[in-house]
Amino acid sequence: MDKVRTLIVGAGITGLSTAVALRERGDDDYLVVDGDSEIGGYCKTVKKEGFVWDYSGHFFHFKHPEIEAWLRERMQGQRIRKVEKKSFIQYGDRQIDFPFQKNIHQLPQNEFIDCLYDLYFARAPREMVGASAPVSPPSSEDNFKSMLYARFGKSIAEKFLIPYNEKLYATDLSTLDKDAMGRFFPHADLTDIVRNMKVANNASYNATFTYPEGGAIEYVKAIASEVKPGGIALGEALLSIDLDAKVARTTKRDIAFERLVSSAPLPRLLAMAKVPHDGSVFSWNKVLVFNFGFDKKGQRDVHWMYYPDPALSFYRVGFYDNIFDGDRLSIYVELGYAKDAVVDVETARAQVLKDLAKAGVITDHRLVAEHSVVMDPAYVHITQRSIAEYGRVSSLLRERGVYSIGRYGGWTYCSIEDNIVEARELVASLA
Repeated sequence: MDKVRTLIVGAGITGLSTAVALRERGDDDYLVVDGDSEIGGYCKTVKKEGFVWDYSGHFFHFKHPEIEAWLRERMQGQRIRKVEKKSFIQYGDRQIDFPFQKNIHQLPQNEFIDCLYDLYFARAPREMVGASAPVSPPSSEDNFKSMLYARFGKSIAEKFLIPYNEKLYATDLSTLDKDAMGRFFPHADLTDIVRNMKVANNASYNATFTYPEGGAIEYVKAIASEVKPGGIALGEALLSIDLDAKVARTTKRDIAFERLVSSAPLPRLLAMAKVPHDGSVFSWNKVLVFNFGFDKKGQRDVHWMYYPDPALSFYRVGFYDNIFDGDRLSIYVELGYAKDAVVDVETARAQVLKDLAKAGVITDHRLVAEHSVVMDPAYVHITQRSIAEYGRVSSLLRERGVYSIGRYGGWTYCSIEDNIVEARELVASLA
């Protein structure tokens, strides 16, 4: 039986960052295992016919300059583009600046009045009038859907926020926690929205982003370059964990460990470790991603386009060619599915191509290269029950020397940079 002090499950951003953090503190007694044949997890890059695509749109938004500098030092010769994000919402025959709630003045006049009216009476009790004013109390905010109604009113909620997010999450939004998207949801109060009608300010957490010309995998390679030689075992999937004996069984061997750090989806980890838990608590969606390359240029000056219209199969399109300044349309297209849905890729592909033409993304373009992938899980459904159950089971695991972290290990919504920060903080806390 092999022995290692720290066994790391998953060779994505989180797992590799954990390995590097251990090495930086002088601890080389670790091993990273991953069932895939390549590093990167969902942060892989595909190259075909001169097009560069990721599994999905992994554009990097750094809050910590020291992390970005650390990565760039290990990417010598790789050109990294810094981009001012341009994103819009396709609403009828108009393109509305994102976020929708701050740009309702760009709607047709009657719809703008509806949105402003509903917004005022949703927000006025808290922001505009005194406690003695004869107004109804604000609506409750006990879930994501009711939060949208309470903060933005019926019209904004039903014209964009609800239909778009239901397409993305593929679930009833009333089942999600009101803070399911955390800091990534573009909140705005009544003052912000009215001010934006005269002085545009659509800044968000990702107002600028960086992207390597070799694709997102270049960031992964930068991290992996600091992993010790022989520290990554690919094509070796974790099968089970004996918490009492502290032995992990993989597809190739048994490995004794002192502690285990996993970025695998939490329900899978709990099943492999035979930890009693309520499986119904953990829900998620699947996302089918199509990467398409066409023979000529499409629309310029757009990086993301959001599609709330239920009649269109996809919820978002990202434009790689406008990041690379390319002369051929290069896009990724995302479709959301419930976790138990059967994804018929070929049928979806045919529909997506029709819908791209219907939405005006393509005209007489000729498709010259393509790739698709189903991400399962993709976005986890954060609910009050999942938050509570994660707290309970993660405490039990930590008592046994097992740490479940990352977007899927922590069952949360976070950025790629957040994964790096979390891995570093975990290692710093270990004895």
